[in-house]
Amino acid sequence: MTLGDIAAALGCTLHGDGGLTITGVATLDAAGPTDLTFLANPKYAARARTSQAAAVLVSAPLDGSPMVSVVSKNPYLDFARALAMFYRAPRPAAGIHPLASVDPTASIGEGASIGPFAVVGARVTLGRHAVVHPHVVIYEGVTIGDDFTAHAHASVREFCRIGHRVTLQNGVVIGGDGFGFAKRADGSHEKIVQSGVTVIEDDVEVQTLSSIDRATLGETRVKRGAKVDSLVQVGHACVVGEDNILCAQTGLAGSSVLGKNVLLAGQVGVAGHLTIHDNTIAYAQSGINNDVPAGSVVAGTPAYDAKDWRKTSAVLPRLAELQRDLRAIKARLAELTPPEAL
Repeated sequence: MTLGDIAAALGCTLHGDGGLTITGVATLDAAGPTDLTFLANPKYAARARTSQAAAVLVSAPLDGSPMVSVVSKNPYLDFARALAMFYRAPRPAAGIHPLASVDPTASIGEGASIGPFAVVGARVTLGRHAVVHPHVVIYEGVTIGDDFTAHAHASVREFCRIGHRVTLQNGVVIGGDGFGFAKRADGSHEKIVQSGVTVIEDDVEVQTLSSIDRATLGETRVKRGAKVDSLVQVGHACVVGEDNILCAQTGLAGSSVLGKNVLLAGQVGVAGHLTIHDNTIAYAQSGINNDVPAGSVVAGTPAYDAKDWRKTSAVLPRLAELQRDLRAIKARLAELTPPEAL
């Protein structure tokens, strides 16, 4: 593929030879003379100038480099789009493998692929061009839309609903029981039946070993376009808003509600029964225990305004020193204070 073809497909502007042949995409450090790379952060400009790549996706032409500049309004996004031109994950052939178990009452869409040792339960509806890899289990009464992909060992529990173009990575559990127990008088626990469902809307991806629990009553819902990273726990009756990003090891306690475009960085903990409003960003390891207004940027535990958190964080390493200084000042003041003033 020529560089000119790539630039045209991406809607980018070329500054240099568009006739170069590009065979792949790579990072700045790993790129070779037939690769396309990208520069999304200006602080890496010096590394870009020493890269061996043939061309670089940048927001402005890169001076002082032999590489061709492919100018993009969003280099990182266009790098992702270029990568898709060169890499296609293997897709199994359509059809049901003889070692799969598919209930005769299940409805399987045109062009779907069901791999060996996959299980599709009674009254399941599976959309067109779905790919169900080996050892996936889809329980009774599940409804799934078109272009669904479930990787090995993903599970979708009974009666859950999944939209179009949803991807479940390895080991994901959709609709596992919410964590609900009532304490008896003797201190033992009575399990609360989790009779609700989990609903996953269109264009959602859930990455490896994450769990999105079913509700006790009603539903847990992950809205359109949300992306859930690995090792994330979404508790029962939560709502994950449109285009949310939940990074690794984040946990939402039950009945948490997230608005649109919320970003929770890694290891964020959210207490239950609260609302995080639209366009909020929470720094890694934040502990959120109250409602968060729209457009907030928060950090720390308990979470508060990130600007104040940064100031506090700068002081924390000096607390012992400041305490010693304060004690010395108090001692000196005591020495200078006349006895009759005491």
